[in-house]
Amino acid sequence: MWNAQEGIKRRSACVRTVKVLITGGTGFIGSRLALRCLAEGHSVLVLGQENTWAENWRRAELEEAGVTVRLGSVARAESWSDLMSGVHTVYHLAAAQHEVGVPDSHFVRVNVDGTRNGVRAAERHNVQRFVYGSTIGVYGALLGPVDEDSPCRPDNIYGRTKLEGERISLAAADRLPVLAVRIPETYGPGDFRLLKLFRSVAAGRFPIIGSGMNLHHPIYVHDLVDGLLACAKVSNANGEVLLLPGAEILSSREMATRVAHVLGVKPPRLRLPVLPLLLLSIVIERGLKPFGIDPPLHRRRLDFFRKSFQISSEKAERLIGFAARTDFNTGVRATALWYEEAGFL
Repeated sequence: MWNAQEGIKRRSACVRTVKVLITGGTGFIGSRLALRCLAEGHSVLVLGQENTWAENWRRAELEEAGVTVRLGSVARAESWSDLMSGVHTVYHLAAAQHEVGVPDSHFVRVNVDGTRNGVRAAERHNVQRFVYGSTIGVYGALLGPVDEDSPCRPDNIYGRTKLEGERISLAAADRLPVLAVRIPETYGPGDFRLLKLFRSVAAGRFPIIGSGMNLHHPIYVHDLVDGLLACAKVSNANGEVLLLPGAEILSSREMATRVAHVLGVKPPRLRLPVLPLLLLSIVIERGLKPFGIDPPLHRRRLDFFRKSFQISSEKAERLIGFAARTDFNTGVRATALWYEEAGFL
């Protein structure tokens, strides 16, 4: 929990209006961060994309709220240079992440070259804080408890390129106030990824693949935004990597059961084996990749039932005074209500 002293610091910091640049701002986390920064009185500039209907929807939401949105790619150095003048804080959240059927060079161009472009532009314009949004995907298939010193063994191109982006960012710590945040699974109002889970649970079609006992440490998006804001307001974490875990650790089966309880339906009962689905996903991926078609089933989608994380919050509590406050039931109720009010559920 935030202590009283941190609360005073936060309120005091909010009084000062600064210019904030958020890359990936038409994404889930970036858009929630943009709205919070705007609410705190900051001048907010978003660099985003409109490759999906969700990004289109969020762009309209942000612009209606008064956020300035510019479309462009972080892979283009000009995108950074055109926006950086007068910026105090950069939250670099843009990433190639869920794309399937694209070459590895796409991930390198966005996650590695794009980060290098941003760091260089931030140095030239004397940015006061550069917060790099990384991922727990840098740990790969590592099972069990993890902290910032746990070995990084990314097992896909997304994780590998995000780890390289971390290294590029932190290598500039002697010239640029920078830190990296490894973000876990995030959920909450504004998220469309877990909408599929909510809809399939509501319809009684959500399968438990394998035992369903692998662990998740998800964070409610409002808590994550609190943590990201805290990262930009401290001076004792330059060059550091931080993990921001949620308030609870749950198994895949427990997550689905709690969602069912909030929605007032029966918990999932359908069970499917992992190995046949994993082999099928590999065949589908390889068969459709030459045609640039997104496969309906792929290995990363199965990670929800395969990877297991318990994330330490000790370093984040010690350096930035952060601990997540929202339990999963509360977060799921707020998320379900948002889906219903927005007409998505």
